[in-house]
Amino acid sequence: MTKSELIQRLAEQNPHLYLRDVEKIVDTIFEEVTEALVRGDRVELRGFGAFSVKHREARMGRNPRTGESVPVAAKRLPFFKTGKGLRERLNDEVSDTPPKEDDWY
Repeated sequence: MTKSELIQRLAEQNPHLYLRDVEKIVDTIFEEVTEALVRGDRVELRGFGAFSVKHREARMGRNPRTGESVPVAAKRLPFFKTGKGLRERLNDEVSDTPPKEDDWY
């Protein structure tokens, strides 16, 4: 599902809201989650999951083409851990429904 598909689905489920208002709500939620992660905060959505930031230390890597050692800078990466409710719902539905044809795994 893309962001525009999410906005469209929410607008269909809430006909009393204008499409532009739904779009603003979705943009605001994503922006707030992003800003919280930039500050180093953890964002937890009960039953869905938690977003956090993992810190990777600087290290020495290797260029796969030449084998030469290359320094890799420290970085921060977004991390998502699924919540119990989401995990349970996914696993319950897996046993009940066949996979979609577009599932390529």
